[in-house]
Amino acid sequence: MPLLTVVAIFFILWWTVLFIVLPLGYRSQAEDGEITLGTVESAPARFRGGRVLMLTTVISIILYVAYYLASSYFGVGIANLPNIVPSFE
Repeated sequence: MPLLTVVAIFFILWWTVLFIVLPLGYRSQAEDGEITLGTVESAPARFRGGRVLMLTTVISIILYVAYYLASSYFGVGIANLPNIVPSFE
C-alpha cells in the first residue's frame, strides 16, 4: 500500500475518532460549580487536550491495524461493499 494512502486513511480515521473521544470525561463548569467570569456555564471545567490526543491516536492505530489486516490478509476492501448506487448503463 502506498505511503500516501496509509497517511490518508489514518488521517480520516484519526479525525473521526477525535470527535468520538472529545466528549468522554467531559464536565462542564456548571457541573463543577465553579464558573469562570466571562465564560458560559457549558464551557469545559478542565480540558485535557493531551489525554484526548493520546487516546485518539491509540484508538486510531488499533482501528488502522484492524483495517490493514482485513484488507491484506482477508481480502476485504472497498470493492466488497454492496453497490447502493444504481448503474445507468
